[in-house]
Amino acid sequence: MKLTYKLEKEKLAYFLYVEGDLIGDEVGPKLVEFVSDAVNDEIKFFVVDLSQIRYISSSGIGLLITMLTKMRNAGGEVYLTSPSEHVKKLLIITKLNNIFTVFDTVEEAKKELI
Repeated sequence: MKLTYKLEKEKLAYFLYVEGDLIGDEVGPKLVEFVSDAVNDEIKFFVVDLSQIRYISSSGIGLLITMLTKMRNAGGEVYLTSPSEHVKKLLIITKLNNIFTVFDTVEEAKKELI
């Protein structure tokens, strides 16, 4: 399933809503570009909503780590929200749940960050 996305800017945060399979394909560089834009806009929080992600490949994991590294190098942070049970298990297996802060919902992230 092809990945689609929508980006919203809200005060001090960017919210990226992705849907489909996160496999780091041709959409990957665009998502990293969004993080670069956030850094250039001096945005400190980048929230990725995973509620509509069916599958994440190793390239998709690499993409998330690249986004996180780019934000952290600029003094910011990437947060993940609403992972499905399948994605939650993947985050635990890969120990990424120890690297990323994961919120249960986008609303929870907004309350905490904005």
